Amino acid sequence: MLDLFSLGRRGLFLFDAETAHGLSVAALKTGLVPACRAPADPRLAQTVAGLRFENPLGMAAGYDKNAEVPDALLGLGFGFAEVGTLTPKAQSGNPKPRIFRLERDRAVINRLGFNNEGHEAALNRLLARGNRPGVVGVNIGANKDAPDRIADYVAGIRRFYSVASYFTANISSPNTPGLRDLQAKESLDALLSAVLAARKEEAIRAGKRLQVFLKIAPDLTEEGLDDIAEVALAHDLDGLIVSNTTLSRDGLSDRTHADEAGGLSGVPLFDKSTAVLARMRKRVGATLPIIGVGGVSSAETALEKIRAGADLVQLYSCMVYEGPALPGRIVKGLSALLDREGVSNIRDLRDTRLDHWLSAKV
Repeated sequence: MLDLFSLGRRGLFLFDAETAHGLSVAALKTGLVPACRAPADPRLAQTVAGLRFENPLGMAAGYDKNAEVPDALLGLGFGFAEVGTLTPKAQSGNPKPRIFRLERDRAVINRLGFNNEGHEAALNRLLARGNRPGVVGVNIGANKDAPDRIADYVAGIRRFYSVASYFTANISSPNTPGLRDLQAKESLDALLSAVLAARKEEAIRAGKRLQVFLKIAPDLTEEGLDDIAEVALAHDLDGLIVSNTTLSRDGLSDRTHADEAGGLSGVPLFDKSTAVLARMRKRVGATLPIIGVGGVSSAETALEKIRAGADLVQLYSCMVYEGPALPGRIVKGLSALLDREGVSNIRDLRDTRLDHWLSAKV
């Protein structure tokens, strides 16, 4: 099976990155990629922000932009999948080419710009899931030309409340001009006030309260981290996702596309995103859930995110290089690491290297 995955990955690399991405989604839709879940390990099961996760590994937003294959992704071994980013109106995103592989660094640069088919198309697909099991989050954003970007996030809450397991407000993509300005203190306060008020209204109507997470950038200053922590703790927010892609190009050895505009993800993002994760954990305390993202490529790097303060982890870019067997391999590897550590649940390892990452120079 691994040889088959390796062969398929080499075939995809014959195409440009965006075409290869589309082909991989098509393969999942048609069932060409078989399910390969690891056996359930109760030591990996987590209840985070009131949601039950079979294991702590999730597919990050950006892969399944239009909610086409969440169940196929769960079948690969992920404990949860996040679709989107979804905007109210369909939009084509930035001009092509807009995804670039940096193979020597196992990294990706993208400047897609929230390309997606809009709320209606994704909603219909999620409705068609019916009552299938599995945690499927909905990542919401704003249209590039929206006159009121906060209203677009509110529309996402209202539109997907009946089908989402949780929501993520993505205010940290570098590819929509001005979007990261929503991370500023006053703007973030206004955004969370509106989004969480909409959540409260929908919760009363639906008889259930859905979780809302906030996804932030890794390029924030210490003052910016202070502001986000203060605003997050002042609201009824359910958690943070740390982090999105970076504008930094530090430490790259593959310069082929290093000067392309866009956000960098993959292995080179690991140290930076993990240090920011630890700094946010220190600021928000032990209770607020954090999902760690950026450069997860193995069981060891997934566990390191947890040691740095994450409750759950997500990946995306490293699957470009490791193939669809990666999530199952990581989940099995996490079980083996727990055997080695002799702990009864993976949550027991959270924060055990927090001080190390707080002092990391990145």
